[in-house]
Amino acid sequence: MSFYSSVMEEITFYTGLSPAAFFTIAAMMIVVYRTVSAMFVSPEDYNKPPVISARTSSRFEEPEPRREPVQLGEITDWELRSYNGSDPNKPLLMAIKGQIYDVSAGRNFYGPGGPYAMFAGKECSRALALLSFKPEDINGNLEGLDESELAILEDWEYKFIEKYPKVGQLVPEHRTLQNEHTEQSQENLNNECKDEAK
Repeated sequence: MSFYSSVMEEITFYTGLSPAAFFTIAAMMIVVYRTVSAMFVSPEDYNKPPVISARTSSRFEEPEPRREPVQLGEITDWELRSYNGSDPNKPLLMAIKGQIYDVSAGRNFYGPGGPYAMFAGKECSRALALLSFKPEDINGNLEGLDESELAILEDWEYKFIEKYPKVGQLVPEHRTLQNEHTEQSQENLNNECKDEAK
């Protein structure tokens, strides 16, 4: 009995708690420890090797082999739209300041379902300068941008130059029509020269 009373006195002396409060707190700590431990690993599974689950998401599949970028030359904004990722056989393209980049390597970001999919197949200089996802900002109009926004756009442009191959350049719609008209005129002239030579 003297051992029991001396232990109870020591508990009170060292902790400042009554023996009932001390044992209640100790029991609560054990319950909390076991509850939290059970949330992470059960005792039966503690010594087992980890189980790796099968990957079902397409994002974790082996990446496709990298294709060589296709050089497009000069195309219009309308022609660029067909490279938005809707056709998996076509490269994924986007334009910054009139320069077209093949962003197929970033398909997880710019492809369908990606966080930046709205930029694919479009000239997106204004949206990048404004750090905007608004559809009305996804265009090449740089009017009204201040120096800091143009600096942001320049940073984006340097990132794209470093990371993605340049494959073409945007041209205005009317310029393409002029080029076709000029080529047609040149063909007609060549045909006339050949006819005269005969």
